[in-house]
Amino acid sequence: MELNQAELFELEKQLVMLRVESDLTLLPHFPYFSGKPYPLGRCKEIRDEVYTRFVKALESNTSAPFQKINAYLKQGGVIEKAWGSLRDEYFQNAMIIGKWYVDVSNDTVYPNKPRVEIVELDKANFHPITTFEKFSEIAKKYWEVEIYTNTVLPALAPYFPLICVNKKGISWLAAANDNMVSVAMNSQFQLSERVLRETPNPPEQVIQSWQRMLNQINNPRPFCLNKVVR
Repeated sequence: MELNQAELFELEKQLVMLRVESDLTLLPHFPYFSGKPYPLGRCKEIRDEVYTRFVKALESNTSAPFQKINAYLKQGGVIEKAWGSLRDEYFQNAMIIGKWYVDVSNDTVYPNKPRVEIVELDKANFHPITTFEKFSEIAKKYWEVEIYTNTVLPALAPYFPLICVNKKGISWLAAANDNMVSVAMNSQFQLSERVLRETPNPPEQVIQSWQRMLNQINNPRPFCLNKVVR
C-alpha cells in the first residue's frame, strides 16, 4: 500500500486527533506509571485505545489515506498490533499497516517527541523479540532492572523464566505478555531452558520476599503474573 507525502500528512493529522481523544479517556485512569506522569510507560494502553477508534473511524472517514487503507483491507490486508524492540533501546507497541510502521504512542518514552510517527517499516528499526536474551538486554536498560532466573515459581519457569528486580527491590515475573509466552512455546521451551542456564539465581532477599508473599496465600485463587513483590 503506497501513500504519498500529502496522504501521510493527512493520516498523521487524523491519528493525532484520535490520539487526543484517547488521551482524554485514558488520563483519568492511568495518571502515573511507576511514579512517572501520563503518557510515560503507557504505550500499550494508548496504542489499543487509538486502534479501536481508528478501526471505527475507517467506517466513515472519506479522506484519501483512509480510502486507501480500506481498499487495502478489502484486498485481505490487516492492521496488525505489534510489540517489539525499537532500535534495541526500549519496548514499543505500534501498528503495522502494510509497509508502514505506525506509532501512535511515540511520546511514551520521551515526552517531547511528537505523539504520532509514521515511517516505512524497513526504516523504523522495529523488530519482534525472538529470544529471552534480547528481552533481558533491553529490559535491563529500559526498565533499569536486574534479571534473574525464576526459581521462586519453578512450575511457571518454562513460560516465565525470568524475574525482574528494580532499584526499589520490587520484583515481578517476566515476561508476562503473549509475545514472550509464544517465544517459549514455539521453541518447545528450549529458549526458556537456555536462558535459565545462562542467567544467575536471584539474591536470597528476593527469594525470601516471594516466599513471604506465597505463604500469605491461604486459599487457592488465580495467581496474578503481574504481581509485584517487595
